[in-house]
Amino acid sequence: MHTKHPLPWVLRVGAALLIVLILAFVLLPVVVVSLASFNDKAILTFPPQAWSWRWFERVFTYPDFKQGFRASLIVMLWASFIALAVGTALAIAVKRMTFPGKALLQAVLLSPLVIPHFTLGLGLLILVAQFDLDRGYGLVILCHVMLVLPFVMRSVYVSMENLDERLEQAAASLGASPLKVMFTVTVPLLAPGLFGGWLFAAIMSFSEFTASLFVTTQATQTLPVSMYNYVREFADPTLAALSVVYIVVTAGLLAFANYFLGLGRILNIEETH
Repeated sequence: MHTKHPLPWVLRVGAALLIVLILAFVLLPVVVVSLASFNDKAILTFPPQAWSWRWFERVFTYPDFKQGFRASLIVMLWASFIALAVGTALAIAVKRMTFPGKALLQAVLLSPLVIPHFTLGLGLLILVAQFDLDRGYGLVILCHVMLVLPFVMRSVYVSMENLDERLEQAAASLGASPLKVMFTVTVPLLAPGLFGGWLFAAIMSFSEFTASLFVTTQATQTLPVSMYNYVREFADPTLAALSVVYIVVTAGLLAFANYFLGLGRILNIEETH
């Protein structure tokens, strides 16, 4: 019988110190950007000599940022819900059905995970230019759906792996129609995976930049593209202030989701008993 020996205190201290150093390395840019956003001068300097909220005011009043936020919100909502519907249907088909070319279909649908996003954006730009198509919201939404679809599919597929099909069979044996089984048994059991897939899709769509840079126009440019155009013209701390807003909002949403919904359960990283 083998007994477990505790690690020497040197190794424990060394491991703790390594973790602290890694966290400090990751968080240091966030700290620097956060402090620089309060700089009173119209140039990025660190540490700030004087403190001001003027750049946060500019974040919420600059016209391109307001237009970019509106465009990002429109694209995010459409892309995430379309990807949720299409990705769920594809995940169910791949899981439950057998048909020729199934492996090839999976490879094509999951290819955005390994293909650089700018390649897809450039390809769509060349395609619409060849056929003289309109570069409106439809093109941007299509691009984002293609990019976030794999995340929805994987999330739903993992939930289906943990789904007990006997529950569906029991409902069907009691006289429930396939449609009723779907909406009263299957969908509620897949809810964590569905929400997790939608959450990933929404986050990825809202923050997508490289592909959006090719498919957006002045009228449809998203917030990340607006930020890119801003930094080409100005060197003030406005983008640092906008980054702080991003961090605070994202942390707040994640904390809300974790407290009320449980991120571990949603993302399928907690064991359920």
